[in-house]
Amino acid sequence: MDKAASVWAVSQEQTFEIRKATPGDWAGIWSILEPVIREGETFTWDRDTTEDAARAKWIKEAPGQTFVAADKVTGRILGTGEFHANQGGGGSHVANAGYMVGAHHSGQGIARALCAYSLQEAKAAGFRSMQYNAVVESNVRAVWLWQSMGFQILATVPDAFNHPEIGYVGLHVMYRKL
Repeated sequence: MDKAASVWAVSQEQTFEIRKATPGDWAGIWSILEPVIREGETFTWDRDTTEDAARAKWIKEAPGQTFVAADKVTGRILGTGEFHANQGGGGSHVANAGYMVGAHHSGQGIARALCAYSLQEAKAAGFRSMQYNAVVESNVRAVWLWQSMGFQILATVPDAFNHPEIGYVGLHVMYRKL
């Protein structure tokens, strides 16, 4: 295993697999997305986003991709992610990604595995780097995790996110080469 792969390593004992999403996965994906969207603490989506609007935003076509973490035994969707071009034209070589994990599955390495998968697949799709445009500053677990995956904070936009519990906090712009 090369050095980069070892940074992304996930336990061989994991009880889930990461794979491309299929149309039949949508109900499981929505069961993850809806509570995260409604809480409004970690994503910049409107808290009243409809299921149809969420599907239109989350489901990506090549060179992007939507993927899931599925329980190896039951097939239940435990988390989901997507990547796509961050910009068009001259900026289309930079990927952007998002991940959501079910509340009852936090701390199991799912977000790390989703991120590792997206980095590998985005590189294979021809992207040269990945940028997160809006990592909520108060989401310290995610900030730490993305930094452990090689992302660096390039800038923080002060008071750019109105957190429903703690008020205005910054949004980090994070980046790494693929």
